[in-house]
Amino acid sequence: MDNRRLILLLVFSFSLVMLWDAWQKYNQPNVSAQPTTATASTNGSSIPVPSVPSSTPATVPAMPLIPPSATATKGELISVKTDLFVVDVSTQGGDIVGLELNRYKEVNNKEKNFSLFDAKHQYVAQSGLIGEGLPNHKTMFSVAGGKRELAPEANSIQLRLEAPSLNGVKVAKIYTFTRGSYLINVSYEIDNGSQKDVVAHAYYQLQRDTVTPDGENSMVSTFTGPAVYTEQEKYQKIDFTDIEKGKAKFNSKADNGWMAMVQHYFVSAWIPPEKLAREFYVRKFEGGAKPAMTAGVIVPTPVIAPGAKGSQTVALYAGPQTQSTLDQLARPVAEGGAGAQGLPLVVDYGWLTIVAAPIFWCLEFIHKLVGNWGWAIVLLTIGIKALFFPLSAASYKSMAKMKAITPRLTALKERCGDDKQKLNMEMMKLYKTEKINPLGGCLPIVIQIPVFIALYWALLGAVEMRDAPWVLWIHDLSSQDPFYILPVIMMATMLIQTKLNPTPPDPIQAKVMMVMPFVFGGMFFFFPSGLVLYWVVNNTLSIAQQWQITRMIERGGKAANDAKA
Repeated sequence: MDNRRLILLLVFSFSLVMLWDAWQKYNQPNVSAQPTTATASTNGSSIPVPSVPSSTPATVPAMPLIPPSATATKGELISVKTDLFVVDVSTQGGDIVGLELNRYKEVNNKEKNFSLFDAKHQYVAQSGLIGEGLPNHKTMFSVAGGKRELAPEANSIQLRLEAPSLNGVKVAKIYTFTRGSYLINVSYEIDNGSQKDVVAHAYYQLQRDTVTPDGENSMVSTFTGPAVYTEQEKYQKIDFTDIEKGKAKFNSKADNGWMAMVQHYFVSAWIPPEKLAREFYVRKFEGGAKPAMTAGVIVPTPVIAPGAKGSQTVALYAGPQTQSTLDQLARPVAEGGAGAQGLPLVVDYGWLTIVAAPIFWCLEFIHKLVGNWGWAIVLLTIGIKALFFPLSAASYKSMAKMKAITPRLTALKERCGDDKQKLNMEMMKLYKTEKINPLGGCLPIVIQIPVFIALYWALLGAVEMRDAPWVLWIHDLSSQDPFYILPVIMMATMLIQTKLNPTPPDPIQAKVMMVMPFVFGGMFFFFPSGLVLYWVVNNTLSIAQQWQITRMIERGGKAANDAKA
């Protein structure tokens, strides 16, 4: 089968996938995306109000409007350093307004560390309490004394913020940072010195603008936006455009799950304790310099009697989408995890996750042996080619036979002229005589397509490729080749493959086949070098295999002709 048919088959296959995806989205359950409303519309994000779960008291005191003077005040920034990041916490609301990751560099400036939370994208992690007189993310906190850097001998460090006391109720917001972990525990301690019960809810939310991260490749589309997970509805992405139009659909109430803000390679996620009632929400935020969205979760706090103390803790993961780390967090708390079931799904492997996930596991295993992600890609590609060698061999044999009879097909076309029926009959007769299956070169390739697409997505979604060097000029497998050497080699391999394939009888088709390597090769100039490396290795192996099989077929045909002579 010629390249034209293969390309048409690929286009048809992808069209089916896109139609299936659209059908799935259209038939999702129509769940309201606005389970909460705002009680304040002053500067900064408004305070969410929960739909009260049945397990909590029937009435929740409304949050009073916050005076404009309180929201206009800028808080002091407190920096805390750990072995993995530097976090900036504002005394206004105790929000996390900056998070600089020590092990990752900016895309456009490799001298500077990458910041997940930052002012540029209005990306912050906020939290507060919902209840009469209780502090929220607009309250001015005071900072208790303590260390601001994780000591070499220490396993954790805390930052304690205290809210102004009101009616005898004292509230402290405590951040706990642990060595070797991107998981941050955010706790509220409530000391009820009043004469009545404290009935409250706690909310935890992430705010971000709708702009994709810096360095995002326009040729490679990845998801940026909120995502929610529950055991009932599983993993659900929420598009910014759906939030803006009020059409977002997701399961808002559950006793499990988490709410996250996802972007390429990184994620932040609020993870409430297991089996605790929770309510998820998303909404548009109008108060910033540019459009932004807020996604969060509300949980009830224990009712605190007069003279008693209580607390509420929710974990925040903010860091890279490292598969091994996310797998650990997905385990139950009893097994050393965080109870964040489904969190590994934020790594976007596309619609072939079931194939891509084990492929990445193999890639990670090879990396542990060789210590270099570039060579791991090369060895994995070789392994996959070896696994599919019998199928590939059958495909290339069919192509080689087709190439051998190309002159005879051209002669048939000239002899039959415009008589298409006669031409098809003569071609079928020739195929039968030479024992050639016209689909023999197609079916083996179709079987391999899902595997290679899954490998493509596994390489695209792996944060492990970020800032990972290979050899010489390749210092970052997630970025474009700075000198475009790999894309040029890629284009050359595609040209060689075109020469090895049967030439279409139609001159126009033949010209199209010669142009296509330049068209598709040009696209790879904008692809991450890790993906281009994979295709270069794959094409090189295919050329070697196809050349050898073609030579064997030609030798066999020549020997048969000599015997007949």
